[in-house]
Amino acid sequence: MAEPIPASGPVRQEEIFRFVADPASHGGEPVTRIDTHGAAVFLAGDRALKIKRAVQFPFLDYSTLERRKAACDQELAVNRRFAPQIYRHVLPITRETDGTLQIGGAGEPVEWAVDMARFDERRTVDHLAADGMLDPNLVTAIADVIAASHRAAPEAAAAPWIASIEPIIADNTASFEAGGFPVDQVATLDRASRAAFDHCRSLLEQRGAQAFVRWCHGDLHLANIVLIDGAPVLFDAIEFDPVIASVDVLYDLAFPLMDFVHYDRCDAAAELLNRYLAVTPPQNGDALGLLPLLLSMRAAIRAKVMLSRPASDAGTMRSNRKIADAYFALAGRLIAPPAPRLIAVGGLSGTGKSVLARALAGHVTPLPGAVVLRSDVARKRLFGVGDIERLPATAYSPEVTAQVYRGLGERAAHILAQGHSVIVDAVFAKAEERQAIEGIATDAGCTFLGLYLAADLKTRIDRVSRRTGDASDATPDIVRQQQAYEQGAIGWTEIDASGTPDLTLARAVGTLGRGDQACST
Repeated sequence: MAEPIPASGPVRQEEIFRFVADPASHGGEPVTRIDTHGAAVFLAGDRALKIKRAVQFPFLDYSTLERRKAACDQELAVNRRFAPQIYRHVLPITRETDGTLQIGGAGEPVEWAVDMARFDERRTVDHLAADGMLDPNLVTAIADVIAASHRAAPEAAAAPWIASIEPIIADNTASFEAGGFPVDQVATLDRASRAAFDHCRSLLEQRGAQAFVRWCHGDLHLANIVLIDGAPVLFDAIEFDPVIASVDVLYDLAFPLMDFVHYDRCDAAAELLNRYLAVTPPQNGDALGLLPLLLSMRAAIRAKVMLSRPASDAGTMRSNRKIADAYFALAGRLIAPPAPRLIAVGGLSGTGKSVLARALAGHVTPLPGAVVLRSDVARKRLFGVGDIERLPATAYSPEVTAQVYRGLGERAAHILAQGHSVIVDAVFAKAEERQAIEGIATDAGCTFLGLYLAADLKTRIDRVSRRTGDASDATPDIVRQQQAYEQGAIGWTEIDASGTPDLTLARAVGTLGRGDQACST
């Protein structure tokens, strides 16, 4: 009888990997193997088996069978918070009395695996982003599930998270130096990251005191979000050290934001950011100045991980290096954002202001896109009602409208002061309203762009008539009444919005200037 295989070293562990990768071990089902720096995953039929690699890093230790068993148990417990429909149980790879290996046998355990329900790996969001298959409603759903995970996440101490940032930066730098990245670029990224951290430290501490540091997912890049039955599911959360996953919720959000940018989907990044801000506490909108550091750190970590990813052939090595190079370059771009700008989108009801503002956000730097402020939503918040609850006519008095516009300007100024761009979506029918929003940009010392949409009366009435579940209270009668508005000389760039939303967007993007169309990595 053959001796049991001790799985305490990577060479001997590879023998177990070969057994699990054999279709005969799965009733003849074809097996796909996926390797990461910390695990090997085997896909066969409706099952996925994940085995921890016998490796030791500064941040994890899987060097013994006992440690790998404990890590599997912890992964099961942690990930059932996010994806109970995926994570089944932990089972052993055993050596039977006849010397054979079995999955879940009765013999001596020589390795452990997390047994998961297999999903369609082509439906992870990284694949969807790469293929361009992203509907705004899907991005909204992703934002909602992330926000829900943060609401449910246990609160955590802020001090360990904040204390970990400088070592993370230092470890990234050491990996880039060892990986042969350009010395000057590595040094520039290191200096900029440390300076950003020094600048942000007090805000990070403040957010820790406000309970925004929580035990989050921790590894929320797009490959760890999958569509199951049409709904996004978070999986493969960090399990090996709760401290590593106990971070500011915006650092958790920064991973998918950054990854959408990596896949040239700044439209999705901006949509994700705006939806998350809309459904989470307003203090998150007061912490936009953290994003350059948090986004850059996430890109740098992804680059470092790709450098260490196992590769069985030269082609895979080249592919991994190419991806690492792209993430490293993105880290450098994100830590040095351009100046913010203020864009106002005006026009009568039915011209498509809100549709344009939402679509335009991803075209406006700094990455991951502009924050959108909508007068219709601001008015509903002023009265403490839901976004689609209708307000009485008294809520549209000149005094209330002036208060709404004043609040929009104040909020826009606050966002600009954090170094982030903003798009304000409102009618702006009066000259004084347009002058006031322009003055916000002047006071902030930033560039202003005013876009005024125009469409014929029939088009506007048709659009308003078809609205459902929208924050606007405009009706066809209100559209007709707006024909009598004395708007004066507009003074902004007028956009023909009588065509499709895509055509209006193309015309608006053409006014931005090349510097703002910088999503591509």
